[in-house]
Amino acid sequence: MSLKGKTAIITGSTSGIGLGIARELARAGADVVLNSFTDKDEDHALAKEIGAEFEVTARYIQADMFKADQCRALVEKAGACDILVNNAGIQHVCPIDEFPTAKWDAIIAINMSSAFHTTAVALPMMRKSGWGRIVNIASAHGLTASPYKSAYVAAKHGVVGLSKTTALETAGQGITCNAICPGYVLTPLVEEQIPDTMKKYNMDRDEVIEKVMLERQPSKEFATVEQLGGTTVFLCSDAAAQITGTTISVDGGWTAM
Repeated sequence: MSLKGKTAIITGSTSGIGLGIARELARAGADVVLNSFTDKDEDHALAKEIGAEFEVTARYIQADMFKADQCRALVEKAGACDILVNNAGIQHVCPIDEFPTAKWDAIIAINMSSAFHTTAVALPMMRKSGWGRIVNIASAHGLTASPYKSAYVAAKHGVVGLSKTTALETAGQGITCNAICPGYVLTPLVEEQIPDTMKKYNMDRDEVIEKVMLERQPSKEFATVEQLGGTTVFLCSDAAAQITGTTISVDGGWTAM
């Protein structure tokens, strides 16, 4: 599947899942727009590297997904949007009665509301060209729940609902919208958590991965950013033209339980 001539915007894409998806879209020939809330030389250098590696146009545009106006400005500055991947997200773990209001507001804004704002600007562009793909990165927590993650679970459930509504509003217009629901993915952020978790439970690395991190993931294997990128590319293909308004779980069987 070639995505040559298509422009893809991926929010939160300088590392982890977002970067993995951006690389796979570029590999498929799409021009890509990377994004994060920083504006460092290395952000722009990363885009340049991807562009050179895959021989596509790659740009970096700074935008803070906490702020509605910047979410919308990201798409406007890109100038075109054939593929929109809403990936930006943060996490905080705390009981509901102790959950900081500021953390709740930030998680809801970045993990859910940002997808609404970017989609609102991207849809007219997609309708004008008669083709579009929106892929929202939800989570296994968009389909199920865990204690102490109230804001994250609420936001990811909201992303799934937004995906369904977007699909209904764009049905028959050459535009699809779906949500990918990953389980645990081995990203730099997750990798950083392993040493502290080893100390907390007095376990070795393998025990922490199997018995703590992947406790609810029956495969006992992490999903990879490349697999999520490949799933995204598939959803952008002609083979997926009639797949819209649904969720695709990449969770090693988590939500089958």
